[in-house]
Amino acid sequence: MHIWYSLVDLLLPFGWVKHEFMKNALLGVLLVTPIFGLLGTMIVNNRMAFFSDSLGHSALTGIAIGVILGIKNPIWSMLFFSVLITIAILVVKEANTASTDTIIGVFSSTAVALGIVILSRNGGFTKYSVYLIGDLLSINPSDLLTLGIVFVVVIVLWVVIFNKLLLASLNPSLASSRGIHVRLYEYLFAMIMAVIVTISIQWVGILIISSLLILPAASSRNIAHNMRQYHVYSVLIALISGVSGLILSYFWGTATGATIVLISSGFFAATFIMKLRLG
Repeated sequence: MHIWYSLVDLLLPFGWVKHEFMKNALLGVLLVTPIFGLLGTMIVNNRMAFFSDSLGHSALTGIAIGVILGIKNPIWSMLFFSVLITIAILVVKEANTASTDTIIGVFSSTAVALGIVILSRNGGFTKYSVYLIGDLLSINPSDLLTLGIVFVVVIVLWVVIFNKLLLASLNPSLASSRGIHVRLYEYLFAMIMAVIVTISIQWVGILIISSLLILPAASSRNIAHNMRQYHVYSVLIALISGVSGLILSYFWGTATGATIVLISSGFFAATFIMKLRLG
């Protein structure tokens, strides 16, 4: 971390980077927003926005499970329940007994209600409300190490499986005919989403985690002409929104995650207008 601190002090001689917590938050933004930008492209393509939102809602029940079991760090119980509900949604979805959005809605509403019921017993929900809006400025070096590992793993996986994952999502029949295990890639992508959403919630917030995944990719889709541009623009928009949102939230005294979302929304509005004028 000393190398990072020295580098920031050298390259960014501004007052807001004098604080150690801002240096940590900046590194956190630089690690998590590219992941959001990449995953968001596939989420938007596959119309999985509702699914990512349900993963955020399930975090409350994950926290509640951690409280019941006496786990000090709720991230592990959140991860467990997030993966569990992801598998449950995919299994029920394959049964074709109801539409996908209905299935996700059932699981999402049940999970969030169960979490609130458990955590609100005896008026104890207030101390967990930080998870609703997140607190990026509370990120610490151990959190950054976890994010760094996740960043490397996601990038490597993306490079290795992207082509097969894209084909499996766009044309499952063609993918199967070429020997691609469609169900395996569907589960793998869903698990990656579950891990990223769960790990990021404590800094981003349950209420807006889905927006941070969707808005950069949706903005990019408005102006991109091919798949390469789609990914590059999405990552750039996510990065710019993240860094500028962090800086503005420092001066405005606002929630960082929400400020980032507002800037991402501005990008979407601007690219949508561009699309209308060019189209």
